[in-house]
Amino acid sequence: MNRRKIDRREFLKLGALAAVAGFSPVPAFGAIGRLSPPERSLSFFNTHTGETLDAVYCIKGRYCPETLLRINHILRDHRTGEIAPIDPELLDLLHALTRKVGTRSPFHVISGYRSPATNAKLRGRSRNVATNSLHMEGKAVDICLPDRDLRSLRKAALDLSRGGVGFYPGPNFVHVDVGRVRFW
Repeated sequence: MNRRKIDRREFLKLGALAAVAGFSPVPAFGAIGRLSPPERSLSFFNTHTGETLDAVYCIKGRYCPETLLRINHILRDHRTGEIAPIDPELLDLLHALTRKVGTRSPFHVISGYRSPATNAKLRGRSRNVATNSLHMEGKAVDICLPDRDLRSLRKAALDLSRGGVGFYPGPNFVHVDVGRVRFW
């Protein structure tokens, strides 16, 4: 398997992006105009690498830079090892989804970030892979929850109306993204 290691320059760039998000004077998504919990956390299980993460990513409306880096890592392209920033709005959507379905189970991640090379390879095998997939921008994730029915997860994501929702019962996952509201 061809795995690309992250070099020092890329690591510093990702760290700078996380720091900007963490120290931004603008409150994190969801903190304006509605009650927001003082801490927001997420749990992940990467089905391809076996890695787990359970971490608070936002405290009092401020993103935690170190946690964002850890989330970027666990949601990396498992085929190439490439790491890219995950949009904090996607994290807020996942947090809202956990609250909506009432679970503390980790999201089982089938696909987070995808490099353009991986996306092209997958697109060559399936018409269900978009040419300009939001996975390549860190704005989409394919997930399931072991303690929830896939249909109830899909319904909860649709009810939130915060982006795209794709339903894939065969391979057993729901796609969620922070693009325009749509479903398939």
